[in-house]
Amino acid sequence: MTRQVEKTNPRLTNLILLLKNTSRENEAKIWREIAGRLETPNRNYAEVNLSKINRYAQNGETILVPGKVLGSGMLEQSVKIAALNFSESATCKIRDANGQCMTIEQLLKDNPKGSGVRILR
Repeated sequence: MTRQVEKTNPRLTNLILLLKNTSRENEAKIWREIAGRLETPNRNYAEVNLSKINRYAQNGETILVPGKVLGSGMLEQSVKIAALNFSESATCKIRDANGQCMTIEQLLKDNPKGSGVRILR
């Protein structure tokens, strides 16, 4: 018998509910996928370095990281990055590259259909 553990972070539980509701209302499967990834244990969350974002992102693109963005590497493109958390160095480097840091909640509000969003993990 496995033990079912519930999330205790109120921001995270509200975000998961918001993602599922938005997915249902707008028929956008991307938000259901992100909600599923955030329901997993915290040790399975994505930790993405800026060097990986720089490798796979195009200039002006919107990137979604269901986890934390770390500041290792350089960012040469101007991209919008939405994530659960950002390290301090990642935030500085993204702003220096004329990029934008945003929470997943902000991205959900700006783009409820989820079009043009690339998921990195």
